[in-house]
Amino acid sequence: MKIARVTPFPLTLKMDEPQGTSQAMWTEISILMVKVETEDGLVGWGEGLGRRAPGAYARIVEELLAPAIIGEELSSIEAIWHRLYRLLSGKSGGMLLEAIAAVDIALWDAWGRALNQPIHRLLGSTGHEQLDTYASSIGWDHEDVALRQTSQVLDWGFRQIKVKLGAPVDKALARARLIRQTVGPDIRLMADTNWAFDIDDALKLARGLAELNYDFLEEPIVPEDIEGYRILASKSPIRLAAGESEHTAMGVASLISSRSVGLVQPNVTRSGGISETRKITTLARAFHVKYAPHVGFSGAVCAAASLHLAAAANNFDTFECMIFPNPFRDDVVREPPGDRRTLQGGQVLVPQGPGLGVEVNETVVRRLSQH
Repeated sequence: MKIARVTPFPLTLKMDEPQGTSQAMWTEISILMVKVETEDGLVGWGEGLGRRAPGAYARIVEELLAPAIIGEELSSIEAIWHRLYRLLSGKSGGMLLEAIAAVDIALWDAWGRALNQPIHRLLGSTGHEQLDTYASSIGWDHEDVALRQTSQVLDWGFRQIKVKLGAPVDKALARARLIRQTVGPDIRLMADTNWAFDIDDALKLARGLAELNYDFLEEPIVPEDIEGYRILASKSPIRLAAGESEHTAMGVASLISSRSVGLVQPNVTRSGGISETRKITTLARAFHVKYAPHVGFSGAVCAAASLHLAAAANNFDTFECMIFPNPFRDDVVREPPGDRRTLQGGQVLVPQGPGLGVEVNETVVRRLSQH
């Protein structure tokens, strides 16, 4: 069963409701989708992060990745991954790994369909058909907007909620306190600052969040500051979470092995696809670090791949369920995976169909594509 075609689709859309983080107000966002076809007509779909300039990712696929794998056996996914990885010149990371992620996920989707099995079974499923999830995220917007969003996710049945925070510390803690007072003591809360702070302010924030019974603090400082995470973790009263900015298991290894994080959050569409993200979850388990997939404002393929990885990981903690409308998730497949509308008892369903278990609407993909 040989690979015949690899077709990239760079997608961009204007957001109906801008999303605010400590770093920016996002009004437009992009992803890369990839379609892999075999000589006998089997199809698999993948997704790469590609937040900006998705056309550049498409060229990487067309000019570099596709020529390297056309004619290869579909079942040789691990060998293909390493062949593509060796196309790097220098330290791993960046656009090439995110493009590789899209191709890798598409290969897994096609392979699962060839075997008529969902990917989580190919990975060694834990047997879970539903997974704990949290609402993501209460935005770093005006207070009235944050309160409206909080009320809405409680009405939807979420028992876990992530809150976006930003500088300065006093303002962040005031927001964190407001949300805790609104939801009461029994809702699990976590905070994400998108690396808005230095170590000293991050420690002040961590101590304040601990008093408010927040569960973890996500990306308090810049992802490059590995030593900073180690120092902060040694003093923080709550666990730290990070990893969404990493591309490989090697890249995140020092964070995990030093116990600088208690929760690792790779995004499968950035961290080399299913093949490499699986290695990250296995490494984390070896060091008793929990795994919570990062989804963010990605598409349905990312959500589906993340659910399969989560269902196969014994150290899985909770799934990021994005609460805002997103055509990349809602429109490109017929039944969006990991969607709040499928919430059952605060949990989301793991896809059970072959491959990713989602049916991509190629007409919508082509309509959203810039290519």
